[in-house]
Amino acid sequence: MKITYTERKVNLRDNFKDRVEKKLKKFDKIFSDEAQAFVVVTVDKNSQTVEITIKDRSMVYRAEKTMPEMNDAVDKCVDVLGRQLRKNKSRLEKRLRQGSLEELVAPVEEPVDEDEFEVVRIKEIPVKPITVEEAILQMNMVGHKFYMFTNADTSEVNVVYLRDDGKYGLLQPRFSD
Repeated sequence: MKITYTERKVNLRDNFKDRVEKKLKKFDKIFSDEAQAFVVVTVDKNSQTVEITIKDRSMVYRAEKTMPEMNDAVDKCVDVLGRQLRKNKSRLEKRLRQGSLEELVAPVEEPVDEDEFEVVRIKEIPVKPITVEEAILQMNMVGHKFYMFTNADTSEVNVVYLRDDGKYGLLQPRFSD
């Protein structure tokens, strides 16, 4: 797995990079050799944020944690990635190397339905094109953390969402080759 580091307001030491590589090495059995990991480290006044994104084939795994120490944040991110893999174990094995998840992840304590996700509600939304700003207003008015809409500028279905840092994100479709 190739690891790319992005440093924001910090210069990363080699021992930190070694720690990240050691932690991510346990995922090598799961991902292909072409997998890429992107590690972004941001240091603010009283906190240090570590974001790890792993891209392999068409799948993306992401974890972000803010802690007083960046080593603790890395540990938490790796734990989150492990839980994501455990939770979706049966589906991931179909797309990744067969049986490789068994060696990495311990059994899940909470029961997980491995056959189907249960859809408990279907909601229809209007498809009248609106701007991103209008979509954010609609999302805030209904009290949700995300809002799907047809973008007036692009005529494509987009999603705006509320990020953990209180800012907004926009998801736009990109069709792969």
